[in-house]
Amino acid sequence: MSCYQFTAGLRGAIAAALLLFATLSLLAANPASAAPRFPNVPLINQDGETLHFYDDVIKGKVVSINFMFTSCGDSCPLETAKLRKVQQQLGEHAGKDVYMYSITVDPDRDTPAALKAYMQKFEVGPGWQFLTGKKADIDLVRKRLGMYSEDEDELSDHKINFVLGNEATGQWLKRTPFDLPETLVSVLLGRLQQYRLASSAAAARPSYAQSRPMPAARPGEDLFNTRCTACHTIGRGDKLGPDLLGVVSKRDRQWLIRWLKEPDVMLKEKDPLATALFTQYNNVPMPNVKLAQKQILDLIEYMQAETRRVNALTKGTPPKTDSLESIDTTEPLVHTGRNPPPGNGTQQDQTQADAAPIQSVQ
Repeated sequence: MSCYQFTAGLRGAIAAALLLFATLSLLAANPASAAPRFPNVPLINQDGETLHFYDDVIKGKVVSINFMFTSCGDSCPLETAKLRKVQQQLGEHAGKDVYMYSITVDPDRDTPAALKAYMQKFEVGPGWQFLTGKKADIDLVRKRLGMYSEDEDELSDHKINFVLGNEATGQWLKRTPFDLPETLVSVLLGRLQQYRLASSAAAARPSYAQSRPMPAARPGEDLFNTRCTACHTIGRGDKLGPDLLGVVSKRDRQWLIRWLKEPDVMLKEKDPLATALFTQYNNVPMPNVKLAQKQILDLIEYMQAETRRVNALTKGTPPKTDSLESIDTTEPLVHTGRNPPPGNGTQQDQTQADAAPIQSVQ
């Protein structure tokens, strides 16, 4: 190859690179020009109102989006309960700084009326809408958000991750239902707010030198915090599900082990106690969170230990413990002038989710 040919080829490559850079810069400067990457299909909310996905649902917003269906007895109730806690902790920011959406994957049965009834069952508040529409349109949205799989043989095979994003800045990420609500709130009001709220949160955060080491969690404690606190407490009263103080001594051990392992099967079999609990707690099903046998035993051990701890505190003789109390609050975590603490998911599921970018919106 001659020097002239090499120089000409290099100039061509540089020109192509500059053209690509200029194109990307224009897209970044004018987000509207990138709008076609998101479909603007019509969806219908729980009140029968039509919303277009790009123009009305995500454009210029920080959003949380998940996919579910109201007849699900598996992971959907856990997702909804977890997001309900996120909504409560967002407080006044829900529907103002953060918009929450749940989109059904079963639009044939999930009419607006069915979605509204589901919202009432979970006591969903303002700032969170449930959407239905044509299946083809919903599938297109799922594909563009990286939430669709060709291997879905049943409705329950749909992906259960949340999609959190800021359409204006192009930041998108996935989280799992096993992440702590506090972590999700921190992401929605910090990382995705284009530094508007994150800067004030950082200014108010204690320095590393002031921090104290966190005690090690007891076996089962992390499971309870990530799988159970959206619906249950231990000694703080009923929520979506019953207070679990003393539950280990109240229930037959083998019944309890099976209930934690396959509650959906027991409800289908119309187990008398399972059915009574389902009826008593507003027909909210106990979700099957796919616990292994050791996890079930660890969870039972933790509930026993936490019951002893709470009972001892009630009697005025707090036991020695090297563990933090289970996180449980329905008070909004963030108000104006009050910032969310930083949160880091520690679950393997979360690591895998963060490592999977949404290819279609890059």
